[in-house]
Amino acid sequence: MEDIVRIDSVAQYNKMRGVETLHPLITVLDLSKSKPMPAQTFNFGLYAVYLKELNCGELKYGRNLYDYQDGTLVFVAPGQIMGVLPNVKTFEPKGWAILFHPELIKGTPLGKHIQDYSFFSYDVNEALHLSDKEQQIVLDCFAKIQYELQQSIDKHSKTLIASNIELFLNYCIRFYDRQFITRDNSNKGILEKFEQLLHDYFASDKLQSIGLPSVAYCADELHLSPNYFGDLIKKETGKSAQECIQSKVIDVAKERIFDADKSISQVAYDLGFKYPQHFTRLFKLKVGMSPNEYRSLN
Repeated sequence: MEDIVRIDSVAQYNKMRGVETLHPLITVLDLSKSKPMPAQTFNFGLYAVYLKELNCGELKYGRNLYDYQDGTLVFVAPGQIMGVLPNVKTFEPKGWAILFHPELIKGTPLGKHIQDYSFFSYDVNEALHLSDKEQQIVLDCFAKIQYELQQSIDKHSKTLIASNIELFLNYCIRFYDRQFITRDNSNKGILEKFEQLLHDYFASDKLQSIGLPSVAYCADELHLSPNYFGDLIKKETGKSAQECIQSKVIDVAKERIFDADKSISQVAYDLGFKYPQHFTRLFKLKVGMSPNEYRSLN
């Protein structure tokens, strides 16, 4: 079994890349001046963002292979696995990387909502592809952070560094929104597949054997990460993926409630609910009346 190398500190990473450590909790690397990563598999204990400006060989990111393209941002969160494949012809890499330890943002506004940047949990095939203008904005953000690292650490350093990371990540939200829009046709295809997936699921016996479909299940069936899938559905419909699933549940429930041979509890069980009261609560929340009240309208 292949050994996985754990990267727990900025200093450890910098040593591997042959660069000086200017700050114990964050580093900004010019990849053209850094050693290439060795052909191993790594478990990151750091947040990392890579911007590549040239094709430079394949990485193994989680379970998937990925060949970096020009102007692509890839995000890695603590706990994720990334590897460098051996015997891959590589070019002299151009680009940048920023890595920071979770401790850097503890107690900062960024630290309180870092989980809101859902793209840290996207799959690598859902990476962010930048325009030339967007790439320049990213490089400007990196330059501001690098400038701070070249100053003596003082009481302002942490705030300024964290604020500039947050600015960079907020720009990435904007750029992902643009990417969702420019991929509108493919997104519409995913939305149609999602609707068909729900239709087929509710027409099968999976409700009884598995229960209600989860967002993670739907994302996996559509070969997307749960976070990317959820963000895409929200952008396309204005509703969360969970709300879309619940709407489908209610649509099917409205049809089945009028089957007089079945109790409301049996309808709930047939729809995959373990407890009928959970179905009743959801139905009343979405429809404005209880299942029994809705049945009496017939």
